[in-house]
Amino acid sequence: MTTHIPKAPAYWSRDAIFPGIIAIGPMLPGTLAFGMAFGALCAQKGFTLAEVEVMMATVYGGLSQFVAVQSWPATLTPSTIATLALLTTTVNIRFFLMTASMRPWFGTLPPWQAYPAMLLVTDGGWLAAMRYREHGGANAWFYVAGGIVLYFVWLLSAIPGYLLAEQLSDPRKFGVDLAMPAFFAAMLVPAWKGPRRAIPWAVSGAVALTVHWLVPGYWFIIAGALCGALSAALMDEPPPRPERAA
Repeated sequence: MTTHIPKAPAYWSRDAIFPGIIAIGPMLPGTLAFGMAFGALCAQKGFTLAEVEVMMATVYGGLSQFVAVQSWPATLTPSTIATLALLTTTVNIRFFLMTASMRPWFGTLPPWQAYPAMLLVTDGGWLAAMRYREHGGANAWFYVAGGIVLYFVWLLSAIPGYLLAEQLSDPRKFGVDLAMPAFFAAMLVPAWKGPRRAIPWAVSGAVALTVHWLVPGYWFIIAGALCGALSAALMDEPPPRPERAA
């Protein structure tokens, strides 16, 4: 017999701070490697450490920061700044969907509490929080505590990467270049809900690879995301399984 776990409205209790930190613990090594690789990239591009830390603190976009720095022009003009802004927005558009999915939970809090909390959304933090929510959790500190730890690990991780930029000039030597794909691949494991729900993943991946091969630039990100979302929207929900008598 299927069991439905009621989902209570959000509330604040310090009891969930430590469990929230523990839940994102496995993501910290990948975040550290990711941040170090970004710090090394910025050093190679000629950024100062202060500029790197300002970007880490204010953009807080992970992959979008890599895309922006890799595309950084020699001279900043209004058009190049607009291009960088568009790239960052395109890569970060997934956070719009993530925060929307958290509205049934955090939407029960006052806006002055809910909206600042959404600034801490990351891929790993969102995944841990939604798994907690699916099991009936409602304590907002579970998500916020983990998000704060991830934020400061990300903020500080660029410093050793920046200072060791010469040693990390070839990321493949230390396997740092694998940190990003390995991190996102690992996120798919707990999100697995059967082959049928994975169809949009396959569509998104196939389209992204095809566009990357045919079209230069970062259009493959937009194409893959849109096609994956469209395929998910067009899929019919399977009929619910009849409950069996106990």
